[in-house]
Amino acid sequence: MKRKYSYIWPTVIAAAIAVGIFVGGKLHFNDSPERLFTKNSNKDKLNRLIDYIDYEYVDDIDTDSIVDVTVNQILEKLDPHSVYIPKSEMDRVSENMKGDFVGIGINFYPYNDTIAVIRTIPNGPSYLKGIKAGDRILTADSDTLYGKDLGSDAIVGKLRGTKGSSVKLEVYRKEEDRIFTVDIKRGVVPIKSVEAYCMLSDDMGYIKVNRFAETTYREFKDALAILRKKGANKLTLDLRDNPGGYLGVAEQMADEFLEKGKLILFTKNKTGKVDKIYATDKGSFEDKPIYVLINERSASASEIIAGALQDNDIGTIVGRRSFGKGLVQREMDLGDGSAVRLTVSRYYTPTGRSIQKSYDKGSKDYYQRFTDRYHSGELISVDSIKVADSLKFTTPKGKIVYGGGGIIPDVFVPMGSNEEEAVESMDSYGWLSYFIFEHLDESRNQYSDYSEDDFIENFKVDDILFERFVDYSLAKSLKMNFYDYERSIKIYLKAALAEQLFGPNVHAKIKSAEDDMLQKVLELDDPLVRQQEAEAIESRN
Repeated sequence: MKRKYSYIWPTVIAAAIAVGIFVGGKLHFNDSPERLFTKNSNKDKLNRLIDYIDYEYVDDIDTDSIVDVTVNQILEKLDPHSVYIPKSEMDRVSENMKGDFVGIGINFYPYNDTIAVIRTIPNGPSYLKGIKAGDRILTADSDTLYGKDLGSDAIVGKLRGTKGSSVKLEVYRKEEDRIFTVDIKRGVVPIKSVEAYCMLSDDMGYIKVNRFAETTYREFKDALAILRKKGANKLTLDLRDNPGGYLGVAEQMADEFLEKGKLILFTKNKTGKVDKIYATDKGSFEDKPIYVLINERSASASEIIAGALQDNDIGTIVGRRSFGKGLVQREMDLGDGSAVRLTVSRYYTPTGRSIQKSYDKGSKDYYQRFTDRYHSGELISVDSIKVADSLKFTTPKGKIVYGGGGIIPDVFVPMGSNEEEAVESMDSYGWLSYFIFEHLDESRNQYSDYSEDDFIENFKVDDILFERFVDYSLAKSLKMNFYDYERSIKIYLKAALAEQLFGPNVHAKIKSAEDDMLQKVLELDDPLVRQQEAEAIESRN
């Protein structure tokens, strides 16, 4: 007999996109430092105050913290995307955008009080030394890595190091009930920004990009080449939840779809100087169907690509209105290991649109407007999107597009119900993944004979595993109408299994069956539906 549970799931709308969406490159001044940083009485006053506090104040004060607060308060007066990066955060921020780090090449959970390997990076240092999913790392160079008081940062600090250096690990392999030691030479480990790629149909490729880092364009080209060998002559580019990144990388990617001479974007600084970026003859996917997926958390560089294609009447933008960030930052070194990412210009789409939403009332109001979209109904209905006629623009083929507050897609796909969003959240926030790890920890051998293709085609999540997940969720105080969404949950469980057994590409392939936007793309790709949709867009214009 099926059990019913009342739905108690708080709808999670991310009210804060990652602060300091990473856009721009290095800063190069033509002026000398002497001319750029001239003396100013107000600057001298601030410096003198800090010195007085440092030398004369009655108590010992960390003046560095005062400076940090002061810098943040100054930047808050400018715009929501000019941000300060303290010295303590620079390595992490730089590493994320560089696209790699030096380590031993594993994904792990701090599971109970032990470091449990989820999987090794293919051909990485641990993979080549025989470390397997499910292994527990007990010590690193005799330093204990188990115990409830050891945080993730401390663990990472012991496993990472300089390239070529060695670390001696003590490892427990549960399936063999033995402990062994292994010396692993640290190497460069990629941080993938192309999260996944696969074939959605015989001729439709799919690439998911989660940010625009230094390595993103190369990763994208590699993935596209693999998909084309598999028969892809159409592409779905998934930029949902992508907060942006380097402007130049977005330009390179947009160039892949645009003919030589087409305008990608232009920027304008405070002096009115305009820089225009045009497509080159290097595009490898011109004149082919391209679908771009965006949602309310797609920002900055993601919006550059969507806007460039939309304004040039190329491809189809599918999803929900994007975040609305049209400001460009450049990183400036502050001389002590910290930096500031300062807004230096605005960017505009080819038709002249600025998609930057207003921040006149400050950062709190700026991000509140993001959450207000949910309450206004615009995530459910395209008719709830409020646009001003004064921000209306026309593409070369006569399509009406709007500036201000993001890119409005050509084809709208509403957010799912609360329950549907809850199932998605269980996947995106790692709930399913953690459950599946525990399941594999007890039953890994039962999956050893599956190949990727065999798993995709033939494996089905049975009722026993589903019931275990229901019990697991209830024990963790998660309550929802599980049986109303049994089919979806089983597909998500299968996808989570696939990710830990085979990697993110198989996960994406399986999960696509429950993805409304991807199913809409496959529907649109039908020639008759495509013609009907084109006529619908024309009638709206």
